[in-house]
Amino acid sequence: MMKRVAANDPVALCEFAKELCNNGDYDGTFKYFTRAAELGDADAHYVLFFMYRDGDGVQKDEKKELYHLEEAAIGGNPYARHKIGCREGINGKNERAVKHFIIAANLGDDDSIQMLKEYYRDGDIRKEDFAAALRAHHAAIEATKSPQRAAAAKYYDNFFPSF
Repeated sequence: MMKRVAANDPVALCEFAKELCNNGDYDGTFKYFTRAAELGDADAHYVLFFMYRDGDGVQKDEKKELYHLEEAAIGGNPYARHKIGCREGINGKNERAVKHFIIAANLGDDDSIQMLKEYYRDGDIRKEDFAAALRAHHAAIEATKSPQRAAAAKYYDNFFPSF
């Protein structure tokens, strides 16, 4: 793995950062996730969002927190997109929230489908749009089923248990 880290492989950088985090080395964790994020890794941006939000290994910084959340969402991280939708909803921007939840649902995010159900129930999303999001969500889930993905999801859930 260290050869891949030295070669700036974003996946290897993230895996190494996770190992450092599990060993309590937040400085190293931050360093390697930052390198991976600089290389465009959406998951690294998502982790940096949490680090800046919670102040884990870095000083809390709302601007950097939001920057990394947005970069993760733009990079295709469905959980980041869901969180942006939640923020928009809290701020009363239901139309924008729905758009973010639809994108996240299309990427297979279950929580976003649940939010869309609530928005549909409240009349904030059309039946056709909700049905299309539901179909796209189902297709995304079906397309990504495999034993390897299930193991990866379990690992990811164990690494980020409360997020």
